[in-house]
Amino acid sequence: MVVLAGWAAIALGPPGTWLEASLATHVLVEIPLLVAVGFVLGRSVEPHWRKVLEPLNGGGIPGILMVSFALAFWMIPRWLDASLQASEVAAAKYISLVVLAGMPLAWSWRRLHPIARGLVKIEFLAMCFRLGWLYLISPDRLCNSYLIDDQVLLGQGFLVVGITLSVTWLYPVFFGAWSASSPREKGEAA
Repeated sequence: MVVLAGWAAIALGPPGTWLEASLATHVLVEIPLLVAVGFVLGRSVEPHWRKVLEPLNGGGIPGILMVSFALAFWMIPRWLDASLQASEVAAAKYISLVVLAGMPLAWSWRRLHPIARGLVKIEFLAMCFRLGWLYLISPDRLCNSYLIDDQVLLGQGFLVVGITLSVTWLYPVFFGAWSASSPREKGEAA
């Protein structure tokens, strides 16, 4: 119930208006919040839909593809602008990010093979760095509803997200469970 209230607050209330006032909060806060709402909803309804979902979402790949396409669509500046100017497009954004991105992510992520999860993470990082670079170097406004300063701030935000996630995801590789089982330490213990 709390998740649905959060969804309604973003879609219909002042929080959504505040988040859409800046390009950086629109893309880096509002879109992930809507996906998170869908993720929580997806986890809560998954047990009831398991028999329907299992044959349609083999290995989690169809669901992750749906997530990728939904997120890629809403990264297009033209549609971010349109969501601010037309209520129908805004409604499509609020619904599609929950239903076509968040819910399939909840249904698919655990089913993905670990190598496929790694590939999805790598592509997500690459997207963050590509979009950060694009928004930083573009001499023209990509989103007409926002100033060029907002665009630069979004580019910097994408780079910060990419660097932060890179460090967060790589930290366990170098300092986590794998490093604790290094051959040198096994030799010392014996």
